[in-house]
Amino acid sequence: CLPANQERFANGKLVTVQFHPSAQVVMTAGHDRSVSLFQVRSFSLNPKIQSIYLENFPVYKARFSVDGEQVIATGTHHSMFFVYDMIAGSIIPIPKVRGVEEKFLRNFELSPDGSFMLLVGTSGYLHLLSMKTKELISTMKVNGRCTASAFTPDSSKIYSYSKEGEVFIWDVRNRKCLHKFEDEGSLEGKCIAVSKNNQYVACGSSSGVVNLYTTDACLKENHPKPVKAIMNLVTSATCVTFNPTTEILAVASRDADEAVKLV
Repeated sequence: CLPANQERFANGKLVTVQFHPSAQVVMTAGHDRSVSLFQVRSFSLNPKIQSIYLENFPVYKARFSVDGEQVIATGTHHSMFFVYDMIAGSIIPIPKVRGVEEKFLRNFELSPDGSFMLLVGTSGYLHLLSMKTKELISTMKVNGRCTASAFTPDSSKIYSYSKEGEVFIWDVRNRKCLHKFEDEGSLEGKCIAVSKNNQYVACGSSSGVVNLYTTDACLKENHPKPVKAIMNLVTSATCVTFNPTTEILAVASRDADEAVKLV
């Protein structure tokens, strides 16, 4: 296969590559302040559909909305974010979310049911926004600093991983903390994922170890034992993700070249 973005290589580091939820389209976004969409054809050239340029806004993270009609993009050093409405073809800046006092808004997660956007703030704050209005619903707080979060597939719970290696489980409806547990041997939490069938939770830490737990153990025990500890990475685990059928777990580190393993 040819490179997905053959028709427009980025002029800087790419931070996001994501397939559209329903169309044969792939998005790239990165430090060259642009978000590009390409049509995916298996073996011929992948034509560029369009590129949007966000002035003075190196992209930190970009994601398609669940319905595939919007792209949300946060910047590397901004307290605002952009919404690109693909139907209307308009770029909507969201300058300040009322009630969210953050110098930078970088990391975020979108709920699988399309209702919520979770902004991961500093000092352990998690801000739950309505996806429809982009307004604040509620703020939650973990002890220490939150480094990663993940919604469960039914969007009813949020797993938040702290820098100190603790995982907090929140009820999305009433924003109460249901349970917390310690990730075994974690010196510093880096990334977390919940499998699509809600059977497993994977926690990746700065040591490169990725612990795989059953969700049952996570919800009941304070010191659950991992079903498996994946030791293949030698640098910090910065990405964990399950494939849609929960048969493969990808673990990766951006601190070393080609540090991607499929388990």
